[in-house]
Amino acid sequence: MRPALKPGLATVWRNRDTVQIGIDPRRAIALTGMRGAGDLLRLLDGSRDRNQVLAVAADLGMDAGTADRVLRLLAEAGALDDCAAGGSGTLPAGARARLAPELATASLAHRDADGGARILARRQAARVRVHGASRAGLWIAGMLTAAGVRLVMSTGGAVPRPGPAGSGRAEPAAPPSAGSPPAGRPPAAGPPGTGRSAGGARGPRSRATRHPDLVVLADTHRRELPAALVRHGVPHLAVSAGEAIGVVGPLVLPGRSACLRCLDLTRAERDPAWPLILAQLAGRANADPPACDTVLAATVAAQAAAQTLAFIDQGAPATAVTNGTLELVLPGWQWRRRSWLPRPDCDCRHGG
Repeated sequence: MRPALKPGLATVWRNRDTVQIGIDPRRAIALTGMRGAGDLLRLLDGSRDRNQVLAVAADLGMDAGTADRVLRLLAEAGALDDCAAGGSGTLPAGARARLAPELATASLAHRDADGGARILARRQAARVRVHGASRAGLWIAGMLTAAGVRLVMSTGGAVPRPGPAGSGRAEPAAPPSAGSPPAGRPPAAGPPGTGRSAGGARGPRSRATRHPDLVVLADTHRRELPAALVRHGVPHLAVSAGEAIGVVGPLVLPGRSACLRCLDLTRAERDPAWPLILAQLAGRANADPPACDTVLAATVAAQAAAQTLAFIDQGAPATAVTNGTLELVLPGWQWRRRSWLPRPDCDCRHGG
């Protein structure tokens, strides 16, 4: 083990005997009886293994038993990462610096001791396709790329990608076209956008044959693609932003949760004109100009990216949008959840 204090937590002293690691009480831990342990804490940067930390602490005049107890208390409190388990040294220096906030956040949020390595590995193995030419759709793709998802395919145009580490800006990158495989990779079998989820019961396929693990449908009323995704068992997340309203969800897990046709059937019960309205919307561009300002687009994109990452990181459905939608209606800025039940009369309940 190469112990390091979790980089996302600041270290402060409550008094001469008590150190607090983390500021917010929902994350912070406090250890008392720590007088004289400041030098030991400074050694916990991941550059030494446990025995080396104890040896250097002894050279600095600290009792070995006391130093060992401090390390055990920090580990039990979840304040230490094991840099040996993290494997971040395999990343190029630029990528490691760029992904440092993602790793620190993942390590804290999921209470892993590997510095976020498990979460990053899942994101690096994931394949996500984003359908939609809206700003929200493009920003979803850009956010997922910045968060460490290695392969994000967009049908809407250039995917923003992070600039050089520390630059604080994004540079455009031309993604593969809707029906083309990424450069250097063989084409996947089946229609574009189909595949199995790495978060489901099946394990991921080899990169040569795997399809996207998740398809994000941004701003579309067409039902041909969602129907095809249901038939092929592909998880997909619906996202829309218009008329000063943002909607994220549902996350469709074919055969296991409500699909978009389930929602249409429920709407048709409440509004008999809905099928006619939907038929007129199919294939039509959104209103021009769209009633989706910069902040709404960014907010919807962030929520959609968050639900996508929850699906990838946890290897399980994002419960907030499974059988439900998260909805934001301006001028309010509070997300509210609406539940949608699977319909027994929908084809998705028996394999399409």
